[in-house]
Amino acid sequence: MNVNDYDFELPEALIAQTPLLERSASRLLTLNKNNGEVEHHTFSDIVQYLSPGDTLVLNDTRVIPARLFGIKEDTGAKAEVLLLKQLEGDRWEALVKPGKKLKKGAVIVFGDELKAVIEEEGDMGGRVLSFSYEGIFQEILDRLGQMPLPPYIKEQLDDRERYQTVYARHEGSAAAPTAGLHFTEQLLDQIREKGVSIAFVTLHVGLGTFRPMSVDTIEEHVMHEEYYSLSQETADILNATKARGGRVVAVGTTSCRTLETVGNTFADGVLQASSGWTQIFIYPGYEFRVVDAMITNFHLPKSTLVMLVSALAGRENIMHAYQEAIDREYRFFSFGDAMFIY
Repeated sequence: MNVNDYDFELPEALIAQTPLLERSASRLLTLNKNNGEVEHHTFSDIVQYLSPGDTLVLNDTRVIPARLFGIKEDTGAKAEVLLLKQLEGDRWEALVKPGKKLKKGAVIVFGDELKAVIEEEGDMGGRVLSFSYEGIFQEILDRLGQMPLPPYIKEQLDDRERYQTVYARHEGSAAAPTAGLHFTEQLLDQIREKGVSIAFVTLHVGLGTFRPMSVDTIEEHVMHEEYYSLSQETADILNATKARGGRVVAVGTTSCRTLETVGNTFADGVLQASSGWTQIFIYPGYEFRVVDAMITNFHLPKSTLVMLVSALAGRENIMHAYQEAIDREYRFFSFGDAMFIY
């Protein structure tokens, strides 16, 4: 399959630059994956699309203020670091700018509190850095770091918590699981009151979110590893959901990838607690083992995420729904509107 089959024209004006004042006031496009039927709603209407006995699965990762701005110690030149994954101790995998000037052995200084040495060089700006400091690293990061908004967002974010879900708990992501940004505590309460279970998984969003596909043939693409965790409590909820004929509704592609990783681990269909690193790449032709429906935002052209939703709903259905969203001027990407595929 060719990557260009998942390309589409998106007016730049439709790329959402700021979040809405009210999380659940976003628009919601619903897509029936069986017949391609599209309808238009407000996100809070999602309650009417969920049924008693269903389970909503949320990714409770929390974004760290992973973008750091410093200077090269020897020249004073500006340097930018985006933390992606903690390796062990104070060593981190990161992206750096400018990549051509930040080579192995370079020292980057961030104010008076933090210093980093580049230990290893990878491709496309990837580096392994070792940090030195006094005190607690997370507290220093909270003071010096900025939220790692995607490059297509040019506006500054006034409130850091608007790039976190209301249920974010486990720190470790370099980007938000953005489908979850639409939920409020009140909306989650309404969903529970309807008889829908809510379960949590964790997937720390990493490098794959920031890198475009560099191949023309989809099957040749290799996803970057991301850490995931699914508890026995969640496994029990999901097993009970399947047993009673309810639907597993993934909130976001990160929840979906976690569920399918675990589903592929236990071939008998009975889920168990699981954690580790996943490189799962879901594209058309993939057979879903766990996920029945999904809430997701609108994704970048030619991205692995467009391919994932196409695997669930069919490429033609997705392309038709995306065109209708463009025609009706939906807001796209991280701070944009939502889609429910059922």
